[in-house]
Formats: sequence, C-alpha cells, structure tokens
Amino acid sequence: MGDSAIPKIYTCPMHPEVVKKEPGKCPGCGMDLIPQSKPSDAHAGHDPVRSGTSNGAGMQKESHRDHEAAMTNPQMAKAMEADMRRRFLISLVLSIPIFLYSPVGLNFFKLDLPTPIPVNWLLFILTTPIVFWTGSIFITGTYYSLKARVLNMSVLIATGVLAAYLFSVLITFIQPESETFYEAAALLVTFVLFGHWMEMKSRRGTSDALRALFDLVPPKATVIRGEKEITIASAEIVHDDIVVLRPGDKVPVDGEITEGETSIDESLVTGESIPVAKKRGSKVVGGSVNLTGAVRFRATQVGSETVLAQIIKMVEIAQNSKAPGQRIADKAAAWLVVLAIGSGLAAFFGWYVIAGAGLLTALTFAISTVVIACPDALGLATPTAVAVGTGLGAKHNILIKDAATLENTSKLSAIVLDKTGTLTEGKPKVTEVVFAPGSDENEVLSVAAAAERNSNHPISAATLEEAKKRNLSIDKKVEKFEAVGGHGVKAFVDGKPVIAGTERLMRQSGIDLSPLQKEIDLLLATGNTISIVAINGRVAGVIGVADTVRKSAKKTIAKLKEMGLEVAMITGDHEQVAKAISRELSIDRYFAQVLPGEKASYVKKLQDEGKFVAMVGDGINDAPALAQSDIGIAIGAGTDVAIETGNIVLMKSDPYDIVAALRLSKATVVKMKQNLFWAAIYNVLAIPVAAGVFYNALGWSLRPEIAALLMSASSIIVATNAVLLKRVESKLKV
Repeated sequence: MGDSAIPKIYTCPMHPEVVKKEPGKCPGCGMDLIPQSKPSDAHAGHDPVRSGTSNGAGMQKESHRDHEAAMTNPQMAKAMEADMRRRFLISLVLSIPIFLYSPVGLNFFKLDLPTPIPVNWLLFILTTPIVFWTGSIFITGTYYSLKARVLNMSVLIATGVLAAYLFSVLITFIQPESETFYEAAALLVTFVLFGHWMEMKSRRGTSDALRALFDLVPPKATVIRGEKEITIASAEIVHDDIVVLRPGDKVPVDGEITEGETSIDESLVTGESIPVAKKRGSKVVGGSVNLTGAVRFRATQVGSETVLAQIIKMVEIAQNSKAPGQRIADKAAAWLVVLAIGSGLAAFFGWYVIAGAGLLTALTFAISTVVIACPDALGLATPTAVAVGTGLGAKHNILIKDAATLENTSKLSAIVLDKTGTLTEGKPKVTEVVFAPGSDENEVLSVAAAAERNSNHPISAATLEEAKKRNLSIDKKVEKFEAVGGHGVKAFVDGKPVIAGTERLMRQSGIDLSPLQKEIDLLLATGNTISIVAINGRVAGVIGVADTVRKSAKKTIAKLKEMGLEVAMITGDHEQVAKAISRELSIDRYFAQVLPGEKASYVKKLQDEGKFVAMVGDGINDAPALAQSDIGIAIGAGTDVAIETGNIVLMKSDPYDIVAALRLSKATVVKMKQNLFWAAIYNVLAIPVAAGVFYNALGWSLRPEIAALLMSASSIIVATNAVLLKRVESKLKV
C-alpha cells in the first residue's frame, strides 16, 4: 500500500543503526536484515528484551515502544519470532548436556557420564557459543544501552550471564576441579530466550486484524497509461491515474468512478455487509471488492492518504501507545533495574563480607537476585493487554486510537448520543406535504427543492429526493442563496423570495404560521421533523420528514443503562420530535433544538455536573462536541473527519458497537490490573528469597538457573493472561 510496499533499505530490528542496501545479516547480532520502505521505518533505540520505559526516572528511554512498533509490522514480527525461536532451540540443545555435566545435574540424576576432557573445560566449550552467539542480543543490547546512558533489561540479563560465565572461566583456568556456574549462564540465556519467543508468539497473534488489513490491498492493479491498459504494482498508482476494475477485483486505492456501474462489497473496510451500488461520481474505497460490473475510476487518494492506510496507522499507533497505568509501571520498572543491581551487590557484600560465606555462595545469591528482579513482567503488564484489546477492536470494526482511550472508556458515567445518523439512519424521507389554501402541493415541493438544492442538510436531501421521485422540475433560477445555520435556507427562486426551514426562522422572518399551525403541531407530535416553506412572504406549506430509528438503537440504550451509564440524546430537532424519539427509545434526558455549534456546551454541562462523558456523533458537524467530551466516539463508515475527531471510531453505523467498545475496555482494564498485580507481587516476594534473606531461618534459596526460570515464567504468565482477553470476543455482540 503506497510506497511502503517497495523496500529500499535493509535494517536490523535489534540494531536499527545497521542499514544496508542489500539483504544480509546484522554484524552485531547475526539476525537477518529486514526490508524497510524508508529509513524512518527503522525503530531507533530498540531494546531486544522488552523493557519498560521511563522519562521521570531518567534511566530508560523509549526502548519498549520500539519493540512494540516492530511487532506490529507483520514481516518484521515474523522475522523476529523466527530468529528468537532459532536462538532458543540452539541454546536448548547445548544446555541439556551442560546441565547434565554440571554439579547440579550430576548430583540430582546420579549419572556416571563419560568425560573425555575435564568437565569444566567441556562446559566451557559448550557454554561459550550460548553466551556469545544465541545470547549475543543481550550483550550487544547492553552495549547500545550503556552507550545511550540508559539502564534496561539487557543490562540486567547480561550482568547475570556474564557474571556467572566469567567467574566460571576464571575458576576453569585457575582451579579446574572447583565448582562453576556454567549451567547458570547457559540456562539463564535459554529460559529468557524461551520467554521472549513465547511473548513474541502471543504478540504476533494479536496482530491478526492488522495483517488482514494489510492483505486487503491487491499487489497488482490495471491502469490506463497512454491509452493502453497496463498492470503495475498497486504501490505505483499515482493521483489521477485511471484504474480499471473487473468483477472480482479488489480496489487498490481510493477514488471516484468515471465510467460504468457496479456493486461493491465494502464490508472488510467499513463493516457494512450489504453491497453498495456505484455509478459515475460514486466514491470507492481501497480494500473493497468489485462484485458485478466493469468500471473505471480516477485515483484520488493513494498511499498513506487512503482510508485503509489511515485505519492501519490508527491501529498501529494504538498498539504502540501507553495506557496511563503503564506509565506508573514504567517508572517502577526503571527504578527496579537499579534496585536489582543494588540488591545483587548488597547480597554479595552481605554474604561474602558480613556473613563470611564462600565466594561461590555469595555469587550464587548475588546472581540469583539480579536475575529474578528483572522487571520483565512489569514491562509487559499493559502493552500485551493493549495489543490484544486494540486488535480485537479492529477485528470488529471498532478502532481505538490509543491505550489511554482504551483504559479511560471504562470510567464513563454518562454518554450523549446525537440523534441523526447515530440513533437514526441519517437518511430522512418525506412523509407528508401539507399546503396552505391558495397553494399547490407540487409547487411547494418543487420550489423548496430548488431553494435547497445547494444545501447539504439531510432534510434538503430528502426534499430533493421526493421532488425527483414525483418528476417535478427543480431546474429553476436560484439567486441570493443563503444557508441559515441550523435553521434553513433563504433564496430567490425564479425571482420570488423563498424561505424554507424551522418555526424559529419563520418567526424571525415575520412569517405568520397561523394558517397551518394545527398541521405543524400534528406533524411534530407524530415524530416528524418539519420544513416550513414560505413564498412571497406568506406560508405556503409544510414538508414533514421522518428518519427511521436504527434497529439496534433501543437495545443499545437498554444495555448502556444496564451498565450504569446516564444516557442523553442531543438533536437540532424540535422539542416535540425529540420527546417522541426519546419516549420510543426510553431515553430519560434529551436536549432539543440545539445548533451544531452549541452541542459542545451541552457536553460541558454534563461534565460540570461531575460526570465523565462520552459523545457519540457522525464526526462531521459533531466535531466540537467530540473534542469537548472526555471520550469522543465517531460513528459511521470511517469518514476522514470521523477518523480525525474521534478517540474511538465505529466503522459500522451500528450504535450497538458502543456497548461492544465499553465491554472491550472494561475487560482490557481488568487484564491490565491483574497483570500489574502479578508483576508487582512477584518482584516483592522474589527478591528477598533470591537474596537469601530466609536462608538461615528457613533454608530457602534459589540457584541462578531457577531464578531465570521463574523470571521467564512470570513474563509468560502475563503474556498468556493478556491473550486470554480474546475470550471476551464472544460477548462483544451479545
């Protein structure tokens, strides 16, 4: 899609400063280089060990974010997972004999293994490739981290691994028969690699929806160049190219049909299941599927401009963003790195200097403390839940812009819904035309349609449609057209002054409504919106327009009330119309006759009452209210304006998706809290045990390899718990 489909450089996900023009391997870690579309795609400062970040502590920078960003790129995510799996398997194969020949393995299994060379020399030979090959990502990661003056997870793991390995090497050369820590270094690398592989698998699984969006764009497209049809890569389409679509073809970019008629399935992009009829002048969206006719269209948005590209970008940003709760965890994780190293040094000093224990014992406690205190699980606590939550949302056409929105949506106490286009279909139709004595029904309708021809209001559209349906002439001379915001229009039609609009506009214009007041009141009482037509300064007729209430609207309101939210409706319609719709939908509070520019003040009114408010609108004339609200929810087929203004975008025009978004938010927040609790409790309990605080009293101790296993297990538990969020999917539409 766009130029991103053309790789121009190759870079290492672990070390983005490595940039080459040809494929190959990274000289720093040996990982396969990944094709990128442009240099900015490289994720600067990547830390391979998924650390949290901190600005407040000043010790860690955006390392975790870069890993998250890499994992949302399908090709990079696949390559990173494959590389981590390969490293783990090689490390595992070498670690098995290392463990069996280690003092722990020999004592536990009581094995009598052949020793062609001294055991420590054999362990040295087997462990060295694990430390400097499969575990090289931690060492090189530490180098780049220290070079940038940050402390992160790479530093902790490399410290533990190198301490165990270098001490063992020293003993091997000085006292070959003494006990060593080779198995601790090997198993630490192996367990951590396994934890990272499992986490990458779970993270890659959460990007299914994103990968599906990437796959919507066809790799090739047929365009007209020099009066000839040629096939080119979709990424090479430029503005104003004429694209040829045949039945079954996918639409490569956004555009406007210039020739032919067809029906197009836009469900994969907008969520609307019914095929949409298209003709000359109709818009087409990239990623949709042409079903019947052969058409040609002019490319109007290409590359990153297309609706699909904006959707993909939104999902990527959401998956890479941080929830408010994670910022606290990040700061805690940053200080925990210092605490881990400090605790390790304190454990060594306490046992070796104060308690007078042997060097081996003191190092055992020190290395175990550094390893087990790794705040890996704390760094993963919310990003994994956010990735799963936003991925599920995208799969169900609910686009959540960032992690803060996902978390804060669960706090809502009130929700304001715009009537037209949200609770109703937004496609009003004329139900009745009433004319005053001395006027003609068709004349009233045709004059009103002519006057409103230049208006984009839904009532104007309904009036025009009805006039066309009756084959009335609207080709009249219209002069001095004036749209009166929220009230109607004024114009001269064939030289006659015409006003069409609300009661308020008529009274402001000095029009006497008494000849039709009974008819006006009756139309309003039955839920019709009215457009009063005055010609030559006197009332000529009233056009009644009704908008169909969406099928899911009543169920949506009932569910929102069950969830404890106060529900309010806001509309520019007359008080009586608002009252009728509210009664039909069981809405207790409504605001009527509200101009588009006034909607934001009504949202603020609820906020001033101490409520945490969401505003739901179509993202066009509701933009100020969406911006004023605590959570702006834009509904309706993913228009550009909706994507720009809403914190949440409901691609389908189904209000029940509001309920689904709330359920998803609440379930995600529960997972975040569970993960943060587990990560915090794990570290609080694990550090004292690893440091040997309870060793003299209770005999509790942990060898470094067991500490590594427990640390990796905590990360896997957190990642797995986040993936379990997928179980809420079945409840999103219930």
